[in-house]
Amino acid sequence: MFEKPSLVTRIAVGKTFGFAFGLIGFLMLPYILPEADPMMRWGFLLWYTTLGAVIAMFGVFTFHPVLQLPMPWWVRAPVIGAWINFVLTLLIHDDLRQFSLNLFGPDSPFTSPFWFVAEGAVVGLVIGYACTRIGGEGPETAGR
Repeated sequence: MFEKPSLVTRIAVGKTFGFAFGLIGFLMLPYILPEADPMMRWGFLLWYTTLGAVIAMFGVFTFHPVLQLPMPWWVRAPVIGAWINFVLTLLIHDDLRQFSLNLFGPDSPFTSPFWFVAEGAVVGLVIGYACTRIGGEGPETAGR
């Protein structure tokens, strides 16, 4: 089940790394944004765990069927991470704005909540690397 290449291994690695990133947010949020709802803390934890699972599952696709282009992990994972964090930014824009203001200060160029999109790309790159390195990639991960 956990041999290489294996989709189960990819998903386990993706969820583990996503959980680790979510745990960082879960633990930091009370210090950066003390007035935040506890549900937001749990949301960060579960959001990044889900992000890791989605990036891991997309490791099966190494070729884009419509564009007829290869999709290496270092393109696919950051795009997925950025897209999913873009959706997060649209859902909780005001909370992320306050988070950024508290973290960087009002005079910083990093106060836009859309910096979370770039952060999602970086997190996606790390998760994609770990999933590919440990679990392999391509259609052969889906089993025989």
